[in-house]
Amino acid sequence: MASFSSSRPGPSTVRTAARAVILRGSELLVVRVRTDEGEFLVLPGGGQEHGETLTDTVQREVFEELGLRVVPGRLVYLREYVGKNHGMHRIHGRFHQVEAVFHCACGDFSPIGGGLTTDRRQIGFEWIPLEKLADYPLSPQGLGAIIAQSLQDGSARYLGDVH
Repeated sequence: MASFSSSRPGPSTVRTAARAVILRGSELLVVRVRTDEGEFLVLPGGGQEHGETLTDTVQREVFEELGLRVVPGRLVYLREYVGKNHGMHRIHGRFHQVEAVFHCACGDFSPIGGGLTTDRRQIGFEWIPLEKLADYPLSPQGLGAIIAQSLQDGSARYLGDVH
């Protein structure tokens, strides 16, 4: 997962990223991140590299962060994050990311935690019960309902600019 720092002067760009919804029964795998603004949870994944497909990105990022091999499936949602529009605008004022989130299968969770290239702000991972997602500092808000709807009907949604 690449750094979210974007306070440097210079031209604005849009970063593309891919993240994974990884389920183990009725639990969701999340990554715990600590910044100057506090701790929060995100789905595993990160920035796309030139020449990489989004599904290649999510496979690489999950392996780098957690040591897991995943198989991306269908799209769950697409969202944008325009930093200047949200509470962390002090550090994300020039940050704009478009993020594709895929439901990913994982056949073997035993290597979890063996990521080789974790983000400097990544401090761990945890499994959260789907029915309790609203109780956690998870971005974007309402993620439990979005995942539940996608699991129920196979839908993918565009969420817009949300945090």
